[in-house]
Parts: sequence; C-alpha cells; structure tokens
Amino acid sequence: MWTSRGPRHHLWLWLCVCVWLCIHAVPIAVDKTKIDPPADKLDPPESTDTGLHYDRYLREVIDFLEKDPHFREKLHNTDMDSIKEGKLAKELDFVSHHVRTKLDELKRQEVNRLRTLIKAKQDMEGGKGMTVDYEALLRQFEHLNHMNPHTFEVEDLDRLIKSATSDLENYDKSRHEDFKQYEMRKEHDRREHLKTLDDETRRKEEEHYEEMRKKHADHPKVNHPGSQDQLKEVWEETDGLDPEDFDPKTFFSLHDTNGDGFFDEQELEALFTKELEKMYDPNQEEDDMIEMEEERLRMREHVMNEVDTNKDRLVSLQEFMTATKRKEFLDTDPWETLEQGQMYTEEEMREFEEHLAREESDLNHKSVELQRQREELEKQQQQLNAQKEELQQAMEHMDKLKQQNQPDEAASEVKVHLMPGGEGVMPASLPGDSQALPAGHQQGTPLHS
Repeated sequence: MWTSRGPRHHLWLWLCVCVWLCIHAVPIAVDKTKIDPPADKLDPPESTDTGLHYDRYLREVIDFLEKDPHFREKLHNTDMDSIKEGKLAKELDFVSHHVRTKLDELKRQEVNRLRTLIKAKQDMEGGKGMTVDYEALLRQFEHLNHMNPHTFEVEDLDRLIKSATSDLENYDKSRHEDFKQYEMRKEHDRREHLKTLDDETRRKEEEHYEEMRKKHADHPKVNHPGSQDQLKEVWEETDGLDPEDFDPKTFFSLHDTNGDGFFDEQELEALFTKELEKMYDPNQEEDDMIEMEEERLRMREHVMNEVDTNKDRLVSLQEFMTATKRKEFLDTDPWETLEQGQMYTEEEMREFEEHLAREESDLNHKSVELQRQREELEKQQQQLNAQKEELQQAMEHMDKLKQQNQPDEAASEVKVHLMPGGEGVMPASLPGDSQALPAGHQQGTPLHS
C-alpha cells in the first residue's frame, strides 16, 4: 500500500485493512509500508481472508487499483461520503489501460467462479429433492454487474465498494448471532443428554456442570480493555518495561507492528491476549476456546466504539492520545466477562428449541418418505425380477418344444410314391439306404407297361 495517508479516505483504508484481517486468530503482522511494485507487474496480492465469499476478488481489485497513480491521487482527495455515493468509482474511466485490462480479466474469472459454484449448488440441492432458493443464489452476484460478464466498468467498482462496506459492517453482528446460536445449541444438547440419565447420574452431572462454571468464573480481575491498567499490564508483562515509565505514545509505537501510524483490528486484538489468558486455558475442561474468541471480539469492539471517533475501523495515533486523556482511560472497574452477562433469554432459548424441533420433525418426515420410496422401489424390483424369471422359464419351455418337434419335421420330409392304380405306396430310398431296388424297378417307373 501507499505510505502517505490523508485524513479523508477512511472507507478505503478500512476496506484495505479488512483485507489483512484474520477473523479467527491474531496473525503475525505484515509490513505494508513497502514500496509498490512497478505498474506493469500485476501479480496477485498475498493477504489473509476477510471472510467474504468474494474475498479474493475484492483483494485483487484493491491491489491493482492502488497501482494506478491517477486513481490513488483521487482517492486521497475524496471524502468518505463521496466514496459511498459512488463518485470515486467514476474515476475508473481514467485509470491506465493495462489496469483496466487486468480488471476485466479478474471480473471474468469471478463470474466463471460464481457460475460454477451456483451450478454445483443447484445440482446438489436438486439431487436431494430440495427446493433451490434462486434469490439467495442471485445475491452471490451483488458485488458485480453480472449482466455484463466481460468487462470491469464503473458500476462494478461501485457495487464492490458498497457490498464490501455493507457486508463488513454487518460481519461482527453476524458473528455475534452465530455465537449465540452456538451457546444455545450447547445448552440444548446438555439438557437433552440429562433426559437420558437416571436420577442419580443426572444429579452428579448437574453438580459437575456447576463446579466447572464456578471454576471458570474464578479468575483474576480482568482489566477494562483500552484502560490505563490494561495497557500498563501489557507494557510490563509483554514489553518488559517498568509500569512507572508508561508512556502512551511510546506504547502506540511499540504495538503499531506494521509502523503505518494506525492500530488496525488485529493489532488491537493482540493487546488483549494477557487479559484472555486470565480466563481461558485450552488444557482446562471448563474453558471453551470459542468463547475466548467471542470475548476477544467484544473487547476489540468496545475499544473501537470508545476510541475510533471517525468510525473508519482504525485507531490513529491522534485518536489514541485523545482517548488517554479522557476519564474513562483511568477506569479501574473490572471488565464484565461473558459468564457474567446473559447471552440469550429463556424466550430465545424456547424459540431455538422449537426451531430445532421443527427441523427434526421435517427430517423425520423426509426420512419416512425416503423409506417409503425405498420400499416401493424394492417392491418394483421384486416384480421385475419375477417377470424376468417367468420370461426365462417361458423361453426354456419353447426351446424344449422345438427340440421335441425336430424328428417329426424330418419324417414329414420323406418322399412317398403311389402304387399302380392307387393301391399302395412305396417309399423311396431313405437317405443312407444302400439297398438297391429289384431289376426292372426303377424309381418313378410303373411295374407294368
């Protein structure tokens, strides 16, 4: 990426940062301050997954547009609202020819990829007798103009920016909902398991469950994310520095691992590792690592909401220094962890279980129907086998009759001759009969003249 950063290109910065964001872990930061390669060297970018289904397409389009000097200059002089309104997308008409050619190629590849995936999905659902949701399939194309599958136009860039903006804004919300579903499913499975146990075993299981809950909740104080106490702890335990010498500006420089002058989401999440280690140990039965990642996400969102004043999903040095001067920075109250809050209500749990019951009922109904169809097919197969056996027996019977009729057919071919006056007949010599007729008796000649 370019190294000069203007204050008004927040959305684009945000999109680029999301390209490097790894959703499920804190990866090693990559130095993004290197000089861009020459414009004619259009190699695909290497970066982590955003989690979007069009992730690679998004990353490659961003990478190639960054290589165009005109587009990069316009980007620095365009404010966030103009980007959202599509004004930046119109600058695509002025990018260099080789970039446009590469974007055309990328779009054709993306359209072919989507067509292949959608065809596979249709075949899969159709083969299972499922109804194909065509509206959901068409939504796969929302980030590009599929009516023109050959060239990358202004509308394509406009759609890509708007789709990525909307999808990434809702990504955390979607993850929270997925986590809630995970927790409710875990509780549902626990309750269902208890129903299968006798009273004594159930009592022991409940006691063990409560023991694990208390053991997990029994951890050291968790500092408020982004507070002075939390950052000082990182300063001391991770950086190995004297807490009395804590300096916010120095701290920022130490943990801006790529040196770009911003804390992005992954750099922020890395700051919470010490707090998370107080609550979660992968070797302990009571600690759920999926819950740990949800806790990390909550901490990062909290800091972003408090510090990221321009809502570009980045924390600049100026925003960070301003936050350290607020009274909230001195907050010594402990962080309210997941187990202290209520992740779902009993009403939500009831609705979830009703949904599972409906799904189970539908599956049972389909299973019964499939079993009926299987039995019908087996019955038809038995009938076909019986008909085949009858036909084979009939053919064998006809073969026997044919063999039995062969001597009669041979006899019917014997030639006979009438006696004089019609008084009798004399058979002609049979094939192979070597006995000669008496003298004067030639075959076919009357005995008396």
